[in-house]
Amino acid sequence: MTSSRLSERLAGQRRRGDSGSKWIRVAMAVLATIGVIDTGSITLKKWGLLGALSCSSQSFFGCNGCEKVLSSAWGSLLGQPLSLFGFLAYAAMLLMAVLPPVLQGEARQNLAERSWWGMALLSTGMTVFSAVLLGVMAFAIRDCCPFCILSAVLSTSLLVLSLVGGDWPDRGQLVFRGVITALLVGVIGVGWAASVGQPVAETGKGVPMPVRSESTPAALALAEQLTAKGAKMYTAYWCPHCHEQKELFGREATTKLTVIECAPDGRNSQKELCDAKKIEGYPTWEINGQLDSGMKPLAKLAQLIGYKGPALN
Repeated sequence: MTSSRLSERLAGQRRRGDSGSKWIRVAMAVLATIGVIDTGSITLKKWGLLGALSCSSQSFFGCNGCEKVLSSAWGSLLGQPLSLFGFLAYAAMLLMAVLPPVLQGEARQNLAERSWWGMALLSTGMTVFSAVLLGVMAFAIRDCCPFCILSAVLSTSLLVLSLVGGDWPDRGQLVFRGVITALLVGVIGVGWAASVGQPVAETGKGVPMPVRSESTPAALALAEQLTAKGAKMYTAYWCPHCHEQKELFGREATTKLTVIECAPDGRNSQKELCDAKKIEGYPTWEINGQLDSGMKPLAKLAQLIGYKGPALN
């Protein structure tokens, strides 16, 4: 009789624990979904499938915008937007949060236990890496992005919920694995951040990287005709795509272009003009009174002004 009551009590405690864990899983699924949307939007923008993000040119809690951060040298990893890897991490968190409750029997129990470990360790790594990125924004880029700050808050919240929701009979093992994960991600993250060269370091603060390529006669002629037509290129000194655009023209031809510096801390900044033109991305070309953002092939620019001269490569 006593044994039966004890079993019923333990079963009741287990049901209450499962119910509490269920709602924590729901909360984590909601946060992970927000993270998927957040990082997915950034990734689509970097791939050119989405327009400028709403914070790109507006001051928001002390941030000048996302464009400087997302276009920096730290905005990419292995040739892909860094946000893509965040998207995959949030998607994995979402899957681990929602999959166990829909299963039945022993598979559900086994996956539930493993998913708590997966969510705890993954969110630990995400939180540590987010801290590294916040440090990069504060001390290297010297600007911030609300979307990136949101991701850091989501990662930390997911970590807290995973620690609260999981059934941890051996908390020493949890601490040990968490510390190892945090140290591993921290060392790799700091090493990566330190290895990424900051473009402005070569010429000084507020000054764009020097153009190294040689100009062809056709590029020189195109630059001269663009200027004669009143074309302008709106740029920011820290923008890698602006530098790539200049490299297409070459060193000599770039000096013949009308280049407008939009970064508020850039040398010879014309931020007021950029704001008046509502420039949201860099580079942005103004040709024939029309604004067109993004790096352009020289042939495309030539077509826009009816270029006449040597053949462009």
